[in-house]
Order: sequence, then C-alpha cells, then structure tokens
Amino acid sequence: MNRRGFIGSLAAFGMAGVVGSASDRPPASPRKLRLGFDNFSIRDFKWKAPQLIDYAASLKVEILLLSDLDVYESLEPDYLKGIRARADAAGIQLHVGTGSICPTSTSYNAQRWGPAVEHARLLLRTAQLLGSPVARCYLGSRREREGDGGIYPHIEATVKVLKAVQGQAEAAGVKFAVENHAGDMQAWELAGLIQAAGTSYVGATLDPGNAVWTLEDPMVNLELLGPHTVTTGIRDSMVSETATGAHAMWTNMGQGQTDWPAYVKRFRELCPTDAFVLEIISYKWGSEMPYLQPAFWDRFPRARASEFARFVALAKGGSEVQPPPGRPAGPEPAQQKFDLEESLRYCREVLGI
Repeated sequence: MNRRGFIGSLAAFGMAGVVGSASDRPPASPRKLRLGFDNFSIRDFKWKAPQLIDYAASLKVEILLLSDLDVYESLEPDYLKGIRARADAAGIQLHVGTGSICPTSTSYNAQRWGPAVEHARLLLRTAQLLGSPVARCYLGSRREREGDGGIYPHIEATVKVLKAVQGQAEAAGVKFAVENHAGDMQAWELAGLIQAAGTSYVGATLDPGNAVWTLEDPMVNLELLGPHTVTTGIRDSMVSETATGAHAMWTNMGQGQTDWPAYVKRFRELCPTDAFVLEIISYKWGSEMPYLQPAFWDRFPRARASEFARFVALAKGGSEVQPPPGRPAGPEPAQQKFDLEESLRYCREVLGI
C-alpha cells in the first residue's frame, strides 16, 4: 500500500467511530509468567531427576531447574536423553545447572571436576542433551570478597573460563546463567562479568534473596540484572537493623519485605521471556552484615552509595520474622515441601502467575 492509501485507510478507520478505539478497549491481561522451582528448594529429599520431574508435574509447574549435577544417576547421553523424554512427556522444560566454575574460588571442587574449563564443558554438554536453554553456574560465595584483590581476581578468572568455551556454548545455543550467589557479587559486578565475557552466550541467574547478602535491595538487583537475566532463583527476605548493621533472613513468598506486585510488574518489563523459578530456602541461614564496623567495608571497597542507601532503608523497615502458622515443626524435608508449595500458592493466588 502506498503512503496515500495508508493515510486514506487510517482516515476511514477514524471515521468509523470510536466504538473500536484503543481508549475503549479493555486493557490486555498481563502475559502469564512461566512458573517453576529449583530442586534445591527440596534438597533434603535427595531425589534424583526422575522423582523431581514427577513431583514438578504434580505441582503443575512449567520449569524445573536442576541446579546441580548430582541429581542425575548418570551423565551418559542415553540416560540424559531418557530424562529429557520424561520431562517432555510431563510438559516440563528443564533448566540445567551446577555449582562454581571459578578455578580460584574456595567453592570450586577441582578434585572432583578437574580443570574448571572441562567442568564448564561438561555442564554445556549436559544442558544441550537435556534441551536446556541455560547452564546455571556461579562464581563462589562471600569468602571470595576477602583476601588480596577481593572479588575482582575471581571475576577475571571466571571470565577466562567462560571465554574458553564460548564457541561450544554458541554452537549449542546454550547460555551460561551466572548467579549472584551467597554474597559473592553485587548486581553491578555480575553485570560487568557478563559484559566482559560476552552477552551472546552469558546471562544471569537472577536471585533477589542472595541480593540482600550483598547489601542490595531486591528491586535494585532486578533493575541491574533484569536486562541480562536468562533464568531465576526467586525467594523473599526480611532485613532488619541490628546494633552493628543489619540481619537478613529468607522467608516464604509474601512473608518478607519484597513488594512482589511491584517486583513482578517490573520483572515482566525487564525479563519478558524469562521464567519465575522459585528457590525457597526459608527461615534458615540468616546473614549478618555489620556495616557499622569499619573493617566490614574491606569486602565492599567499591560499593555504590545510592544503592547502599536503598538497602539501609530496607533494613529500617524490617522486623522479626517467624515461620507461618501450619508449618511443620519437622523433619526438615517436610518443612521444605511446605515452604515451596505455600510459595507456589502465593505466586498463583496473590500474584496471578
């Protein structure tokens, strides 16, 4: 159609009246997010991949993140193809992962995995065989922020490992999904790692719960990592002030401070194709951040004041948190199952996911 014809058609549309105008149409419903969970949420069951797939199917989720390689009874191709077929039959997409791929990290198990580059290659092969678009991994933990150079030599070492397998990742169509993990990197540091390695084959595993271990408001973490996100590990947190700084505790969804309606709205904008994968680790492993003690800042020499101010405001609004009524007193596997299923229910019934 030429320009005159297009304008004429537009005019004819306008003359047709306002019945079909955009202003009178009901707003479109937000796109439904794919919901899933990380097997670490129910770690104490020690289930292998087949049992985890069956459980995921019973919960009617779309995504199952198998975040370690120990869930497979074998890493041989025939076995993994069978696991993929089982997931496909259940209508579940698998996201594949492992632990640290940083050879200088205290979290890296060289005795078990050998050179970190070979471990990264094994992860890629596993992801490809299972049809996973992502290969979740991480650098280390807060321990890597200590010592000479702090976190930055470890970031450089991780980038070298990733670059060594770039060709294999791009050929496989799999993106490494590096997590902000256990207090290792702030969001801006992880974003820098991703950009240094290359965004064509490296993205982020977005974890708002781990954000509070690095003095970050989960919303700040989302703003910085959302554009790089390829998978997620979502949970709620409660941050409260202490005499020396702040304390953080992870909670079930909706039991902490995160403004989930606002978070989900922004998540849809920044991560329009990504899944909402829960990694629930509730009422366990609280973290102390004594930022009123000068020595603490040796771990965060390049922390950004405006982002830290958001975290302080979060801590000022916090309070003591207790497990919800009805949570089993024990054993721990029963607690983990309750926490995950309650969190999935919250996502569906309250957040509309």
